[in-house]
Amino acid sequence: MSEKDILHRYLDEAREALRWKLDGLSEYDVRRPLTPHGTNLLGLVKHLSGCEMGYFGAVFGRPFPDPPAWLSSDVPDADMWATPDESREGIVDLYRRACAHADETIRTRDLDAVGEVPPWPPERRRVTLHQILVHMIAETSRHAGHADIVRELVDGSTGRLPGERQTADPAYWSRLHRCIEDSARRFR
Repeated sequence: MSEKDILHRYLDEAREALRWKLDGLSEYDVRRPLTPHGTNLLGLVKHLSGCEMGYFGAVFGRPFPDPPAWLSSDVPDADMWATPDESREGIVDLYRRACAHADETIRTRDLDAVGEVPPWPPERRRVTLHQILVHMIAETSRHAGHADIVRELVDGSTGRLPGERQTADPAYWSRLHRCIEDSARRFR
């Protein structure tokens, strides 16, 4: 397996971890903001759709066909939440298409292929596919971690990948939480 194949596999695993966090949840639960800054599951998928389109598309001269209007919207953080007019299926399909477009860039470019990220500082703007793969593994994994926490807040489900879903006995989690809180209180 080549270095590019290994990096691509890690990116695919992070993508899958994010996608499955929406499985089995209601429309409300995938949209509801569960942090003070509004973090929500569907918004994380929407945000990463834009990242995939930009970093693996325009950066390497392969603009995403028919980009969504929110990519150039003046609405604050338009990529971080779904409007009532945007369906879950539409956003998940957009993510799937953005990933497929990105995969084509990954397949057809060498790791040392050069691109440019205009919003980045001039000294960092020029990048290679290798750098962008590592960047997107980190970005996707970071947001998959956010999704882990949000999903746990919604229904108590935990786990990194679909086959690993864990919903332990609530009494166990309550005892563990109490133990950790008791330990933390010693430092008040």
